[in-house]
Amino acid sequence: MTLKPSLLAKKAARAFANAPPASYLNVIVSIMDLIFSAKIHKFFCFLYICLDKIKVPFSRFSYKWFFIMDKTTILWADDEIDLLKPHIMFLEQKGYEVVTANNGSDAIDLVRQRHFDIVFLDEQMPGISGIEALEVIKREYPNLPVVMITKSEEERIMDDAIGSNIADYLIKPVNPNQILLSLKRNLENKKLRDEKSTMGYQQEFRKISMDLNNNLNFDEWVDLYKNLVRWELELQKSTDEGIKGILADQKQEANTQFTRYIERNYVDWIQGKSEKPVMSHTVVRDKVIPRLDDSDKPLFLIVIDNLRYDQWKAIQPLIESHFRVEADDVYYSILPTTTQYARNSLFAGLMPLEIRRRYPKWWVDEEDEGTKNQFEGELLGEQLKRFGKNIKYSYNKVLNLQAGKKLYEQMANLMQNKLNVIVYNFVDMLSHARTEMEIIRELADDEEAYRSLMYSWFEHSSLFDMMRFIAEKGCDMIITTDHGSTYVEKPVKILGDREVNTNLRYKYGKNLKYNPKEVFEVKDPEKIFLPKVNLSTTYVFAGESDFFAYPNNYNYYVSYYRNTFQHGGISMSEMLIPVIHLTAK
Repeated sequence: MTLKPSLLAKKAARAFANAPPASYLNVIVSIMDLIFSAKIHKFFCFLYICLDKIKVPFSRFSYKWFFIMDKTTILWADDEIDLLKPHIMFLEQKGYEVVTANNGSDAIDLVRQRHFDIVFLDEQMPGISGIEALEVIKREYPNLPVVMITKSEEERIMDDAIGSNIADYLIKPVNPNQILLSLKRNLENKKLRDEKSTMGYQQEFRKISMDLNNNLNFDEWVDLYKNLVRWELELQKSTDEGIKGILADQKQEANTQFTRYIERNYVDWIQGKSEKPVMSHTVVRDKVIPRLDDSDKPLFLIVIDNLRYDQWKAIQPLIESHFRVEADDVYYSILPTTTQYARNSLFAGLMPLEIRRRYPKWWVDEEDEGTKNQFEGELLGEQLKRFGKNIKYSYNKVLNLQAGKKLYEQMANLMQNKLNVIVYNFVDMLSHARTEMEIIRELADDEEAYRSLMYSWFEHSSLFDMMRFIAEKGCDMIITTDHGSTYVEKPVKILGDREVNTNLRYKYGKNLKYNPKEVFEVKDPEKIFLPKVNLSTTYVFAGESDFFAYPNNYNYYVSYYRNTFQHGGISMSEMLIPVIHLTAK
């Protein structure tokens, strides 16, 4: 029986008048089926008037109940459309509106006349065929999903349809549930994926919280961080800001606990008093040198400066088109998490103080003039010799677009070496540019946007061209970095003289004044194998999302540097960094 809008409105008014406020939502749900079966979209206007007249407290439930958009509208074109009435009735009962056509010309005209959410096209129709109609529709409405339905399983027809960018391809006879699945896959996929992701993280939340209350070791911290990054990437496209906020809070709590963990254990690691993870000064020994004998072909070591683990996961799908990931590992950067200290340590296989003592001509102190990382190739050569690897190797550093293009053109010359090292500085420059340039800050105003910007650069970069070349030659590749970065939000006051360094995440100097509870302080730098300028040199490191600010012009500098990406201190995204082994497909 079909009910008129006025009758439905009266029934709704009586229902709400007789129902207690607590059951208002149940009343709405109970009449939803009547609404959809009657195809009365304007019913909600009547319902709104009724609720207003009886003073229903709208704050008790969502406004979206009263302003529902029109149903999902389907255009189904088939020359045997009369035989598909059971399918159409099935879809209408599920709440869809179905408009039909029995030829390609009518289908095209209807698409031009009104809005459709999706189109089902029969491949074989008199006059204009489904393939021809598809070409016209996709040319004029490229974002409209079109599902091709055909009796034929000929590969040629499949190629034609798929080449025209169809949303789905179904073989007759189709049953109603196949159609429903195609609709959900094309129209509700994002919603269903969001719901599944939200539910998955809700279930995982408790486990992560329990892990944070345990005494995690360095391997368990890596696992926990990988898990948080996985959920961060999983939820980044979700529209549920609430669940994303919960994840951000949990990540912040994890960084707090991680900072405390590093404060308790870092000195013992460096001094060899306890078992330690793979770190900057051991990563080549542990992760690169053992791979030199895996193949007769060259091994390529790609060091992307300032590459975070989440950024690696973002570009991984691009790289996996050409490589297989054999090992997705994480190692710990030394402190400070900056290029001068961490990358020199990586190539030398030594801590900074050891480099300064053993190779004084290749070490430049921070306060001295000159490039701080200009002897990385020489330091790598010395490390290889210490481990008995008297091999032919190359070292190349890319600092700009032209250098990248030039190196790509010379890649064939590198095939004569056993090891080829390529240092690519773009991500680090991007991080600094984001601080200094307003347009970059707007393009990368949060971590998700920062990943997206890095992804866009990488996809069109000469670095990706080099990687494709490496894959074509069948060579193994290791991708790693020297340190990551973190998004800073909270200022921490510090006082020092003019000789204090400028980094926002760590400071060193004499007579530094700060609150010891807010920093990780190292009063004797040689305990963690860092050089000191004088006997009273102290290093202090910011943790979590903190950054240092001087009292002079405090408000200006806080405003300028807050919500920027910095490195040098203690956080998971600065210290837990990728080292990935890949083999060519």
